[in-house]
Amino acid sequence: MSSFHEGQRSLQDKFDSRRLADRLEQTIFHDALLPDEAAFISSRDFFFLATVDGQGQPQCSFKGGPAGFVKVVDERTIAFPSYDGNGMFMSMGNVLANAQVGLLFIDFEKPNRLRLNGTARIVENDPLLAEYHEAQFVVRVEIKALFPNCPRYIPRFTRVETSPYIPKAGCETPFANWKQIDFIRDALPGKDLKTVEQLPTITMEDFIASIK
Repeated sequence: MSSFHEGQRSLQDKFDSRRLADRLEQTIFHDALLPDEAAFISSRDFFFLATVDGQGQPQCSFKGGPAGFVKVVDERTIAFPSYDGNGMFMSMGNVLANAQVGLLFIDFEKPNRLRLNGTARIVENDPLLAEYHEAQFVVRVEIKALFPNCPRYIPRFTRVETSPYIPKAGCETPFANWKQIDFIRDALPGKDLKTVEQLPTITMEDFIASIK
């Protein structure tokens, strides 16, 4: 049976692409990582994560870390850490409400991309947690479908530098300066309050200017 729903079929029929869609589904869709796909995922230092809540409201977020932070557990399972963020847990909260997720892995230097759909679960005491410095918990994704995408529209970018905010064992992670913003600092989690008390208050304008 096809995985395409009525909305997708209506557009396929409108643009005469049903045959092509069926052929691609039959030939490139699969549910287990191939060796080159596992290597590609293991080499990435970021991906884009799509989630939905219980009412179907979507979120799309950027997830970054050191190269290899997404671990291939086996041919049908991957795992990645949840690091300190803005505290809203919009993506991870969605995982608790609706476990269906979509991940996009992409290479801008040598254009390439891979789409992965699966079922996610949050594991607070995962054995992999020890491998992720300062991670809050680990997210495991059971793969439901994988398929490569044509890279023809991907712009070619050159990497300039790795983010200094990525946690590293034996190295103090810089404090995120947005936490110093005047209307945010007193609402921070307890672990950040002591640090921010020793830093000057900044305005939103100051913060925006610092990232230009």
